[in-house]
Amino acid sequence: MYAYNRKKEIIKNTVYITFILLLAVISTYYIYNKFQKNRSIDFNSASLDITYHEASGDKLTIKKITPVTDSVGLSSKAYTLTVTNNLTENVNYQIKILDDKEANEEYEEESLIPKEDIRISVKVSKEETEIYNLDELTENDNILLDKEIEALDTDNISIRIWIKQDTKLPVGSDMYYNGIIQLIENNTSVAMNK
Repeated sequence: MYAYNRKKEIIKNTVYITFILLLAVISTYYIYNKFQKNRSIDFNSASLDITYHEASGDKLTIKKITPVTDSVGLSSKAYTLTVTNNLTENVNYQIKILDDKEANEEYEEESLIPKEDIRISVKVSKEETEIYNLDELTENDNILLDKEIEALDTDNISIRIWIKQDTKLPVGSDMYYNGIIQLIENNTSVAMNK
């Protein structure tokens, strides 16, 4: 006959449960870190740390003409970044949107989306959203945002880009825009990839 040993059964079950929990914790840790590393791209300047939360990093792209209203554009995919001030004093920074000349070399000039047909928005933490036509920025030295960040504070920034609704461009055409988000601290140092 089989003799039931309660103590052995409890020890065996405890080992199994511990093994399963340990496997779950380790798997979750590795999965989380894998996705974080793929999505977070870090830059820094003299006193600011900048983290781009998209796999594309500091790159903005539009690859197809899909005109939308501003309300739809404001609910589209955002390019997000976090700016952290590491100093105990306030720091001024600017965000510029520049043409990505390296990426644009792959395309023909006729395929470039005119800047007057591109809308761009910026939202900083709990502030109001600002919307511009991209060509308005060229009149202002390509500055999308000029802001002072408090000492040891963090700004969460969302940038969205879309084609304006009343464009004359052919809908669905494979025209493109490639841009770069550039952060400049105190009008002097450009944030660089770590």
